[in-house]
This record gives sequence, structure tokens and C-alpha cells, in this order.
Amino acid sequence: MKNKLQLVFIFATLLLTIAGCQKLKRPALGDYPKDANPPGGPLKFFVAFDGTSPDPLRNAVDSIRANFAASNPLATVNGINGKAVKGATAKDKAIKYTSANDFARSTSWSISYWMKNVPATDGEPEFHFSLASKDFWHESGLFLLVEKGGPDPGNSTSDLMACKLAIEDNWVEFVGPNRLPGGLLNNQWHHLVFVYDATDSKVRAYVDGSLKVTSGAVMKNGSPRGASTFGNASNLIVGGWNKHGGVSGVTDGWIHSYSGEMDQFRLYGKALSATEVQALFNSKL
Repeated sequence: MKNKLQLVFIFATLLLTIAGCQKLKRPALGDYPKDANPPGGPLKFFVAFDGTSPDPLRNAVDSIRANFAASNPLATVNGINGKAVKGATAKDKAIKYTSANDFARSTSWSISYWMKNVPATDGEPEFHFSLASKDFWHESGLFLLVEKGGPDPGNSTSDLMACKLAIEDNWVEFVGPNRLPGGLLNNQWHHLVFVYDATDSKVRAYVDGSLKVTSGAVMKNGSPRGASTFGNASNLIVGGWNKHGGVSGVTDGWIHSYSGEMDQFRLYGKALSATEVQALFNSKL
């Protein structure tokens, strides 16, 4: 009799357990916050230079000064949106990030940031950024240098910025009649975007949301380059040449770090449309 009562009790318990489980409701799919830039999304790298951020993913990059002071020796200043960084006249000063995430795999891409500067007066060009890569003779898969100021038509003025964008082993030159207009070096905040589109192999330069100059096709072995390949990219240097970040040896004497202010540095793994560039400018992003 005792054994029968125990079996009845166990059976009743199982029924109650099953009944309880049946009352649980499965949460509706999609009832959770959406990631504006999910893994594999177009925004590959972003730093706002605010120092800290409530967004934990952004803060991992943005707080590099607090966690790795030697990797970011630049001072904090007021930016176009929150805080920004002030470049240094010292030749060995720039911010070193261990990588640009998977940006180097992008076949088309865009570079967007805000800048505030004047023409260099020390007679040498300044480097805004560099993506280090051992696969190229200059040890960079991508970098931008801005020519010094002066009366020569190949130099920069407060209204016209003469610059050269190195893409792998090619120069895309915005010099002479193709210097970038819009007052980029008039000591006010301006938005600068370079867009490379693999479908036509051209670079489009936007200033303050407007398309200013479109390059000819970037070539490779006599044909339009098409899909970009940055090789085995490593460190991303913001505010200078890759050697400024101690990536490989001593920087050459003629190479200078960026001396101005910079904010909202973004790398996209796609060719941004004119509408998307305008939206970044309008939102001060």
C-alpha cells in the first residue's frame, strides 16, 4: 500500500510539473533592442574621442587614453560633437590602435571624420591617418598626407587643401586644380569624407556633405583596380604616419604628425552614398 501511495504521489507531481511548464509563454521573436550596426555591418571602426561612453562597445576603443596612455598621447579638446583630440607638433605623437577591426577586408570603403586646422607652416606635409601593412614598400595599405602651406599651386591654402591619398601602391592626388575646396584649413570645423567605389575604381571627396572632387579610376597593372585589398593590415594610426605609433622604426625627418583637431573618426566597409554622407554632416557624426 505504501509503495502504491508513493507512486501516486510521484505521478501527481509529474503532472503538476508538466502543467506548470505548459503555462510558460515563449517570448515573441524580435522583442529586443536592435543593433544599429550588427556584426558584419558597414561601420567597421569608430572613435568619438570622448574618452568614455555609455556604449560599452564604443568605450572599448574610446577609452584608450585611460587604459593605454602611451598609445594616445594627444590632448582632449572640445569637438564638433562632444570631445575631440588635438594633434601634436611633436613628430612622434599620434594615436595607435591595434587594428581597424575587419575594415581591411572591404572591397569598397569610406573614411569620414571632422577636422579643424590651418595650413602647415613648418614646410613639411602632415599625415592624418595610416593603416599599417607590411605588404607595401611604404608599410601602409592606406594613408593621407596634406601638403604644406604656401604660394605654390601645389601647396595648401586656407581655402584649398592639397592632399594625397595613398591606396595600396597608388597615389590619388588632390593637388593643383583638383585641390579640395571648402575652406578645410580655415581653422573651423569641417567634415571630410573619402569614398572608394570598387564598381568604377574612383575616389570621391566630400567636404561638409557636398561632393567636391571625383578622381580618375585608380589603376592596377594597367586596368581599373576594382576590389580593394589592403593586404595583412595591422595597426591603425590616427593623427600621423604608422611609424609615429612605433609600428616600425623611426619616422623620416620630413614626415609630420597632424597638428590640428580631429573628431568622429569612422571607417566604413562600403561606398557611402551622397545621401549617407549628407546625413553624417547634418548630424555632426
